[in-house]
Amino acid sequence: MAHIAQALTIAGSDSGGGAGIQADLKTFQMQNVFGMSVITAVTAQNTLGVTDIHLIPPKTIEAQLNAIIADFTPNAVKLGMLGTAEIIHTVATFLKAHPISNIVIDPVMIAKGGASLLEQSAINAMREQLLPLADVLTPNLPEAEALTGLKAEDQHSIQKIAEHLQQMGAKTVIIKGGHQQDSKSTVCQDFIFTPTQSFILESPRFNTPHTHGTGCTFSACLTAELAKGQSLEQACKTAKAFITSAITHPLNIGHGHGPTNHWAYSQEQKNYE
Repeated sequence: MAHIAQALTIAGSDSGGGAGIQADLKTFQMQNVFGMSVITAVTAQNTLGVTDIHLIPPKTIEAQLNAIIADFTPNAVKLGMLGTAEIIHTVATFLKAHPISNIVIDPVMIAKGGASLLEQSAINAMREQLLPLADVLTPNLPEAEALTGLKAEDQHSIQKIAEHLQQMGAKTVIIKGGHQQDSKSTVCQDFIFTPTQSFILESPRFNTPHTHGTGCTFSACLTAELAKGQSLEQACKTAKAFITSAITHPLNIGHGHGPTNHWAYSQEQKNYE
């Protein structure tokens, strides 16, 4: 029997289905990876914003983690919304005790509509406890600035931010540049800094409000590809192609920042065959 790649997402639930656990599992499935989940929070949200957040008790998060590791063998794990220092400590303690390859951390801090998804007290916990565990860290520009206290003004300053994050312990840093020039740049650039090289992936900016869950989806696709044994560079390229397809083929769902199209990339690949 062929080996089935397995990936675990540890994140919050998005009732609107465009981000968080829902986006991660959809992406894993589209990339032929078996997805598992540990839910850290339940949010009431739609394309217009977040109206309520219920954090899952750490003991229940720990029970979910233990249930997964007792019966499955994740080939990669993605961390998304964690919310509090206590939850971060719970997840970090588990990962130290049960090493999993390919730890991808997407430091979710702010929802598309502006709601804070990470308590201020938790940022230090993330810096100190999680960043040293990160095989790949995938902040967007505002998140990278929040983690380092540095300003991303140009490519040189972005490199300095990445170096700072690597000094904190992250092995590879991918700074997602969709927010460049207040989200009005003509191209969307992602800056990849590995321990040995750096490169930029870019795509033309597609003018659409339907970008809810882009960060989650990019990082989930990256996680899925690493779970399948792809090289980091190839996983980055596939994730970039996946999210570009998802953005440029909008579903036009909802009345605000609508979700991206999680099956667009697969349909494009079939059209090429």
